[in-house]
Amino acid sequence: MSAAGETFDLDQMIIRNAEAAAAHVKAARTAISSVIFGQEAVVDRALITILAGGHALLVGVPGLAKTKLVETMGTVLGLDARRVQFTPDLMPSDILGAEVLEESAGGRRAFRFIKGPIFAQLLMADEINRASPRTQSALLQAMQEYHVTVAGERHDLPKPFHVLATQNPLEQEGTYPLPEAQLDRFLMEIDVDYPDRDAERRILFETTSAEEQKARAAMSVDDLIAAQRLVRRLPVGESVVEAILTLVRSARPGAEGPEQRFIAWGPGPRASQALMLAVRARALLDGRYAPSLDDVVALAEPVLKHRMALTFAARAEGESIAHIIRRLTERLG
Repeated sequence: MSAAGETFDLDQMIIRNAEAAAAHVKAARTAISSVIFGQEAVVDRALITILAGGHALLVGVPGLAKTKLVETMGTVLGLDARRVQFTPDLMPSDILGAEVLEESAGGRRAFRFIKGPIFAQLLMADEINRASPRTQSALLQAMQEYHVTVAGERHDLPKPFHVLATQNPLEQEGTYPLPEAQLDRFLMEIDVDYPDRDAERRILFETTSAEEQKARAAMSVDDLIAAQRLVRRLPVGESVVEAILTLVRSARPGAEGPEQRFIAWGPGPRASQALMLAVRARALLDGRYAPSLDDVVALAEPVLKHRMALTFAARAEGESIAHIIRRLTERLG
């Protein structure tokens, strides 16, 4: 077979796989939306994060269904989901696990590793900024390297492994702000806002009736892994690649433009990687087989804002990171 024929067969295989994956993802989105109301953008971005193989930080005040979203996603995507409530006294062993000394019936003693709740496919880290830096660093290794080290022994985490962490933006007392190195491990920072009036009306009836809507599985683990592999194979046009590079590089100090005097530090190459995967995942979520410039614009803020900081002058003039990013994306067109 000629090289052209092999390329054609490969393209056809990708299209067939994309059609199957898009159908599964669409079913998952519908299943989640039947339980979580008025948070369409949040649901989409959380799904994009999982499809891209990353972790997300959900930021919002209490009572906006962040915990319920993670539980629902675990059920719908067929993942083993667990939840950890982070507190200042939480130790690394409380989430990683620990070695315990056991004695057999014959009197022989040996250490056995008991796995902690982090050995899940979908981990909800509730109020992650309440954990001490020591516990945060243990989670950081898991998020980046997909294994943990206890008593010098390596223990691999399940596949896939995703962390959806929550953070309350209002309460700062008794919290430990996440270091930049850990923030950079989150593919996206997703703002969870209040629902609109119609959505809140539906919430009132659906959640206080005799029979509450329950989530149903729409995908299996194998379906999800296949979709994640497909995301990395979707073609990306040169114009989209250039837009990603231009946007990320323009968000750094020293770049040309009027916004640079407001930026104290900006995103590194990991932001470009995250945006490249996220735009592919968004295309698949919408049933498209290649991302567009609109995908870059739509995902610029959640991918970049936790990877940037403003100067004192910017804060004094009332600037915000979201506003700076919007101005940078407007220059892409």
